[in-house]
Amino acid sequence: MPAAGARLPLSALLALASAGFITILTEALPAGLLSQISADLEVSQSLVGQMVTIYAIGSLVAAIPLVALTRTWRRRPLLITAISGFAVVNTVTALSNDYALIMDARFLAGVFAGLLWALAAGYAGRMVAPQQQGRAITIAMLGAPVALSIGIPAGTLLGAMVGWRLTFGLLSIMAVLLVGWVLWALPDFPGQRAERRLALSSVFRLPGIRPVLFVMFAVVLAHNILNTYIVPFLKPSGLDARADTVLLVFGIASLVVIPAIGMLVDRHLRLLVLASMILFAAASLLLAFRADHSVAIYIGVIAWGLAFGGAATLFQTASAKAAGVEADAAQSMIVTGWNAAMAGGGLAGGLLLDSAGATIFPAVLLAILLPALLVAWTGRHGFPPRSR
Repeated sequence: MPAAGARLPLSALLALASAGFITILTEALPAGLLSQISADLEVSQSLVGQMVTIYAIGSLVAAIPLVALTRTWRRRPLLITAISGFAVVNTVTALSNDYALIMDARFLAGVFAGLLWALAAGYAGRMVAPQQQGRAITIAMLGAPVALSIGIPAGTLLGAMVGWRLTFGLLSIMAVLLVGWVLWALPDFPGQRAERRLALSSVFRLPGIRPVLFVMFAVVLAHNILNTYIVPFLKPSGLDARADTVLLVFGIASLVVIPAIGMLVDRHLRLLVLASMILFAAASLLLAFRADHSVAIYIGVIAWGLAFGGAATLFQTASAKAAGVEADAAQSMIVTGWNAAMAGGGLAGGLLLDSAGATIFPAVLLAILLPALLVAWTGRHGFPPRSR
């Protein structure tokens, strides 16, 4: 166990962050390169959009079974397997002209992503003392918001300049280089001994796990309802033609809050979770009453970004602390719940849009967030008043 005052292993943590960066880029790039891929493969844009859907399905169905299957495996070889998988599937995507084969590769990419996300937080936590786990997880999770706010726009621009196939080929090269970085920078850890590991059902029943999963699901569900259908929601304010600018503001706000989350999460996890949820609810309330006012929209979006920017760190830290040595199993539940909430947000938002219109979104967000806030307030095992 590292000493409490030891310096954070930045190189190792940044390698984990880079793995997350590659994962998010692999997942989301088809959306930014929709027209190029559609023309090249001679399929509709809606079919290209399913490249993102099948990736999410792969993560959703694979995370828990794979982690259960590999709990006794050594950690670094398992992590390298997941990263190497991205090199393979992105190479197939870059070279193939067969839509069905590409979809198979995308499903496998989602499987590797589910495994990688389940490993990353627990891996980061094992490299540092318990008092530093939150900061370590913050750095390890940095790749996701950086990819969403900077990597995806940059990747889309690169794809427009050099073509979508070369862009995916570059992702494969990045994955190969990352394997070397992991071998150099990350320590190896043993898996759990078979006779000492808990059944997954027992991990689910550990004090604190269910409140963390419930609150996380609610927050991500609420976020994705608004995020997926932001364009129709912006129409009353006249900002629908500037949705890219609105989302950029959201991304910047999400990034700005992460350093503060990293500095405070180990000592004030509960306070940060409650403050983030209250801020998200306040943003929803503002958007409910001033959806036709552009300045109010921007203020609400900034508050939304500040509230959601640290969500992955907060819930993965809470899960890791509640689960202890069963952190990887708990993280697989986080990955599954997160992806289910993403899919559920898209589905629920679509149904709401068709039946009641986008103006109902803020009220629905409040209806989701307020019960979750109550669970977070009363769930003192999952969100303890002070560091344990």
